[in-house]
Amino acid sequence: MAPSDQVLLETVQEAYSAKAREGVDSKYANTVAAAFGYSADELRSIPAEANLGLSCGNPVAAATIKEGESVIDLGSGGGIDVFLAASKVGPKGQVIGLDMSADMISLARRNAAKQGLQPPQVSFVQASLTEALPIISDSIDCILSNCVINLLPNSGKVALMKEAARVLKPGGRIVFHDIIAKRPLPQDIVNDLSAHVGCIAGAITLGEYAEMLNEAGLQNALFVDSKADINIYTQMESDTAGCTTAGCCAKPVSASGRPKFDANAWVASYQIYALKPRGQAEPTAKDSPTTALQRWWDAFPPPRSDVPEISAEELASLMRQGEKREFSVIDVRRDDYQGGHIRGSHQWPAQTFWNELPKFVDTFGRTPRVIFYCGSSNGRGPRCAKWYQDRLNEAGIQTSSAWLLKGGLKAWMELYGDSKELTAAKSDV
Repeated sequence: MAPSDQVLLETVQEAYSAKAREGVDSKYANTVAAAFGYSADELRSIPAEANLGLSCGNPVAAATIKEGESVIDLGSGGGIDVFLAASKVGPKGQVIGLDMSADMISLARRNAAKQGLQPPQVSFVQASLTEALPIISDSIDCILSNCVINLLPNSGKVALMKEAARVLKPGGRIVFHDIIAKRPLPQDIVNDLSAHVGCIAGAITLGEYAEMLNEAGLQNALFVDSKADINIYTQMESDTAGCTTAGCCAKPVSASGRPKFDANAWVASYQIYALKPRGQAEPTAKDSPTTALQRWWDAFPPPRSDVPEISAEELASLMRQGEKREFSVIDVRRDDYQGGHIRGSHQWPAQTFWNELPKFVDTFGRTPRVIFYCGSSNGRGPRCAKWYQDRLNEAGIQTSSAWLLKGGLKAWMELYGDSKELTAAKSDV
């Protein structure tokens, strides 16, 4: 009996999460990457851990990515294609890697840190590819994917194609490398979970693929057979060469260790191109958002710590004592103190706070109480406070702690908006 969509997704997620946690043999990964079009220079330009030997092509090489473009990579893994694309878009562009595996996202973020790449230029976000993508509509120039679409159940493939059309700018393009079935696969292969994880059992025919693209509203589809040898995954003499539970495109093997079937007889690796048709109202550079993410904070790890609150009255009392200040107040809004601010507060905008945490810890790590606020202290304020406390905990720093102003600036202004002693106007900065 064919496994359910949920079982397929859970199996794939666990298999690829294991790959992220355990890593791969570098010789195996480099040989697979070279076989599918990555140059030695490209592989040297990225962290070695970004190449997990999971590719069936090199989409960046075929995507004609331009400086300043916005790009997303569906199923970004360790980040290999994201990093190569980032070198194309430059500091004014952005590349967002989406992956369902938290372990893959963690690995990719570590790799990005090694490259000195940060949001918004480079972001990695955990997201289910079978549901609505966390991306703003009409915001993306190019969508990449490398041997990932075949891993989704057919209903998920359909949903993802529609989402790709939604997030692309008019005239935007997809550049996928994927495994396509040469003919309908027999049921024994379709029902084989290891064959699904190995990128074989989930492959659909070229006609089915073209129909999905067309129904999603993507036009001018072009399919190019790369003529690559899919059997390379099992031809490698490496401890990880089989990869029958976690390696992309690895063929299922029998108890004897011999492959159950010849992958080349059933599937092939294709380059796939399609466009979103141009419309009447196309976004301009002026309309382009700073980030294509619907929620900027998705680019960063979720905070874990709990932080205590301090009331406006308690903070006002501290400020009036006039003694040696053993606290600092942090405004995490980015609107340049619009609407006034707590006198003496320091501005560290939430959208860049995670990137600047090392500097922030150096600045405030010996301040006993660091008190954060935003407009109502419901979103940015607690998020930054918790990130700071997380970093203190990780570093074993006990000379400082994070606090949150209850009710934020709104509550403060209701009580002290007319007090020049406690509240400053924007012009007082």
